[in-house]
Amino acid sequence: MKAFFLLFVAATLATPAHAAPSAKTGKALHDKTCTSCHIGMFGGDGSAIYTRSDRKVRTAQQLAARIAGCNANTGAGWFPEDEAHVGAYLNQQYYKFK
Repeated sequence: MKAFFLLFVAATLATPAHAAPSAKTGKALHDKTCTSCHIGMFGGDGSAIYTRSDRKVRTAQQLAARIAGCNANTGAGWFPEDEAHVGAYLNQQYYKFK
């Protein structure tokens, strides 16, 4: 899990300042790739995966690792910057990590 976080941080630091993670871009990627799976797992609109009391993600590092794991497991084919965009969206929408 630490390796995923380090990859996420390295990708974020290697990204030029003008290409900072975008929550808007992340939402589009999330809605296209993640929502249908989450609906299948939790019903409704799938957002319960983020809002349930026993959610798995409690830190920004865990969020980055979870996104990287889902990317790998689903074959989404996202680049590290795509993962950063999705992380920005999920953090803004649900997690509110500093």
